[in-house]
Amino acid sequence: MVQRQAAWRRVVGLAIQKGISVPGMSASLQYFDTYRRGRLPANLVQAQRDYFGAHTYERIDRPGSYHTEWSKLARKARV
Repeated sequence: MVQRQAAWRRVVGLAIQKGISVPGMSASLQYFDTYRRGRLPANLVQAQRDYFGAHTYERIDRPGSYHTEWSKLARKARV
């Protein structure tokens, strides 16, 4: 798979450019990219869980669990 990933990416990219749906190929490429990373993209899921249910999240720059009042931050950003 590693040796063929350039071709895999080209095929998916060309299909997207031509408007051809290739959900299996694009999803499998995304799966491949996710699992070869050193750190998985779970931070977005943690933030969403914290927003909807105050579940807390962990940061990569500091130890410990954190909770953010996301609604208050959004209101401040609109002002």
